[in-house]
Amino acid sequence: MFIRHKYLAKIKPYIGKHLIKVLTGQRRVGKTTILKQIIDHIIEHDKSANTIYINKEFNEFGHIKTGDDLYAYVKSNLSKTQTNHVFVDEIQEIDQFEIALRQLLVEEIDLYCTGSNAKMLSGDLATHLSGRYIEFHIYSLTFDEFLQIHQLENNGDSLNKYIRYGGLPYLINLQLEDDIAYGYLRSIYDTVLLKDVVSRHNIREIDFMERLIEYLSDNLGSYVSSKKISDFLKAQRVSLSVNTVMNYLQYLTQSFFINKVQRLDIVGKKRFEINDKYFFSDLGLKHAIMPFTIDQIGNVFENLVYNHLVSNGYKVFIGKHQDREIDFVAQKNNNTKYIQVAYLLSDEKTREREFGNLLRIKDNFEKIVVTGDEIIADYKGIKHLHIRQFLSGTD
Repeated sequence: MFIRHKYLAKIKPYIGKHLIKVLTGQRRVGKTTILKQIIDHIIEHDKSANTIYINKEFNEFGHIKTGDDLYAYVKSNLSKTQTNHVFVDEIQEIDQFEIALRQLLVEEIDLYCTGSNAKMLSGDLATHLSGRYIEFHIYSLTFDEFLQIHQLENNGDSLNKYIRYGGLPYLINLQLEDDIAYGYLRSIYDTVLLKDVVSRHNIREIDFMERLIEYLSDNLGSYVSSKKISDFLKAQRVSLSVNTVMNYLQYLTQSFFINKVQRLDIVGKKRFEINDKYFFSDLGLKHAIMPFTIDQIGNVFENLVYNHLVSNGYKVFIGKHQDREIDFVAQKNNNTKYIQVAYLLSDEKTREREFGNLLRIKDNFEKIVVTGDEIIADYKGIKHLHIRQFLSGTD
């Protein structure tokens, strides 16, 4: 079992505390494995601990359909003499689960749950359990984790594998070849789309939803606006309103399949409500749908950089500085990084654009240009990092 130390380190201080520990993230990113690692840690330090594990993807727990069912099952398995720790996997499959969690929390039970839908937090939990839970978002493997789990060297071939097949942990059990890996990844895509999006939101236009995902793949890292969506609808000859399509995008975001990135005015700190960008949570899933082509490599680099930043705890925006765009503004703990991303600094015009945009920003926060160039050279105080070097950083 591959130990994901950075997540365990974040969760361990809350073990036994009077808070519900909620692990969120896209399906198959490893939430269940982390739950089991927490259980192992608890038992290692308390051999008499009573652990109750419920996985809603297992048939044996099919009878737990409502919050009342959950509460009754847990109550029947509690110990009166041992510490009780309850783990519920994919809790969003249980109707009114939040009511059961609220009742169990009162009874001094150590509670953990996982979920594959962001609405669980923005709606259900936030309404009924505000201030009584803490969220830990679990992401696909980082590049370093990918290298470790697959026992690969940090080189161009390994980066290519990471780009093509992504970071879902189960791939360790499969050969990293297109037919094998993409067969598995398409099955995960079908599960996310049908179970977490289509069924949950009663969507009838499944074909259009798939075309919308293909549109996002084709326009990776590009601005998505109401006008572009309207033009897309006309091209597809689809009679859906722009608002409906924007709702579809929200559903995909709630399932953690894609991530929406807002624009931020660097000077005024104002967030813009239009022209967002979307990135895929796992590039392997994207490339299982739309095969990787080298002409998208610059946008793929942006997706890699975005995923790396959020997995390391940064809140990320697209920056607007005067009339220039900054690819990413990353914020964490009162610290900010400005990052430009390009495949290659192929000519002086490209170099001027990437470094020049950052030089115009007059504050003292760190500024970085990330590329795939083999020759790396800092410029006027701005760091220049190779993409593999950036993806190996953890600060």
